[in-house]
Amino acid sequence: MNAQLPTELPAEIAALLKTDLDLIPAIAQDAKSGEVLMLAYMNRQSLSLTLKTGRATYWSRSRNELWEKGATSGHTQRVLAISLDCDGDAILIKVEQSGAACHTGEQSCFHNQVPLIHSAGER
Repeated sequence: MNAQLPTELPAEIAALLKTDLDLIPAIAQDAKSGEVLMLAYMNRQSLSLTLKTGRATYWSRSRNELWEKGATSGHTQRVLAISLDCDGDAILIKVEQSGAACHTGEQSCFHNQVPLIHSAGER
């Protein structure tokens, strides 16, 4: 891997992360509309790179490598804000999405609606 890629997180951010996690679920959300765009995974290096560049960078579990969103498709994510959940085991990334977020060409990866089984009056 390129020696210039950051590998360490700032101490104050590392302290907020759950220590035993290698991969952290990362939810990308459209900063303007609030729409959930996708779920991906980050490791400490991809989070560090995202913080440094302002471009969403994830860890590809299938390719076992860093993956900057849009590097090949042009459908980039400019990071506007990052939040960690209360347990330090999930990340919310508010982004400015350019093009489709989903590899299928859909705006959001969450386009497959699942019908609810219960009756409309039930809770």
